[in-house]
Amino acid sequence: MIVAGIGCRRGCGGEEIVALVRDALARAAQPASALRALATASFKSDEIGIWEAASALGLPLLVMDDPALRSAEPRCATHSAVARRATGHSAVAEACALAAAGERSTLLLPRLASDRATCALAEDGGP
Repeated sequence: MIVAGIGCRRGCGGEEIVALVRDALARAAQPASALRALATASFKSDEIGIWEAASALGLPLLVMDDPALRSAEPRCATHSAVARRATGHSAVAEACALAAAGERSTLLLPRLASDRATCALAEDGGP
């Protein structure tokens, strides 16, 4: 199972997020059918663009709370001081993807950024 973790700036549109997710899948050489969900942080759950992207892609949106993100952070490839100051977490998209894909998940693609959004892909660790 592959999960796309999503972070974005306030007001980011769904089209930009959809394009970024598709770019991430292409860079990871994964078909769109392999993607099972989008995941975002609870503090981003009010962003309409993320919900629009999930709807456009026909995927559920999983909302990750702070403890889940903190638990996943040691497995993140990116550790941004800017993100930590702004959100309390050093890697929002990566932590969301890893937390949603499960405790044994690994990053398939580290954070990829567009103008207003970030996306990372994680794959579950199997049974």
